Amino acid sequence: MPLVTTGELTARAAAARSAVAAFNVVTLEHVEAVVTGAEAARSPVVLQISENAVRYRHGRLLPLARAAVAAAEAAAVPVALHLDHVRSDTLLHQAPEAGFGSVMYDASRLPYAQNVAATRAAADWAHAHGLWIEAELGEVGGKDGEPPLGAHAPGARTDPAEARAFVAASGVDALAVAVGSVHAMTTRTAALDHALLREVFGTVAVPLVLHGSSGLPDDQLSAAVAGGIAKVNVGTALNVAMTGAIREFLAAHPEAVDSRHYLTVGREAMTRTVTDLIGVIARPAP
Repeated sequence: MPLVTTGELTARAAAARSAVAAFNVVTLEHVEAVVTGAEAARSPVVLQISENAVRYRHGRLLPLARAAVAAAEAAAVPVALHLDHVRSDTLLHQAPEAGFGSVMYDASRLPYAQNVAATRAAADWAHAHGLWIEAELGEVGGKDGEPPLGAHAPGARTDPAEARAFVAASGVDALAVAVGSVHAMTTRTAALDHALLREVFGTVAVPLVLHGSSGLPDDQLSAAVAGGIAKVNVGTALNVAMTGAIREFLAAHPEAVDSRHYLTVGREAMTRTVTDLIGVIARPAP
């Protein structure tokens, strides 16, 4: 079916007090696993390509983006394409022609005033080119191999009053919040500050997004949706599933050299993870 937009899916989820699942993809196997898993769950989904993934692909956005568009158009469920954690304006400006309907512009490491200014400029450009735009306030640690911020470190949590002012000043359509999740976690042992999340939800007028969700167990994800999260980003959980399945296969078949054999089991493992997580994330809050 035709591509839909992240904004449309997020707004629909927010109205239902549910959330849309958004999965970061790096390879064609990721793309296929996300679409197949969403079809099994009979749920819309967002395919996300990050600036890091583009860097891995030799700085070329179009090969993976075109594969994602083709997979989305052949899907039996609505699929959106989102450009994630963009810091480069050059990459931002490639988004519309590459098929993206949305972008997350990441100036979160800048001081507040500079974050607002950079994000405002990105939002003005995005809106002029038909893009829905997400930004981040507070810092979800653990990205690019960096250690997570301590709970009381400056910027480690989103301040509700600052969030309200940031959204008004920047003009963004959604806000990623720092409420205790951490990027790149390989164990599901994180816990959120749910009281803070509820406070931010009651203060900010745009949908809220949760990054670093791979480290959260099911009950924390469900509570996050109940607390106001409308879009949940997942990345590392797919890589954990894929790598674990491939390791197990190669240990049992040391003679294997045909990449299709071990990539098949890796893709199937990611597909199961997608279906399971959508079952938690897309469930309406009680």
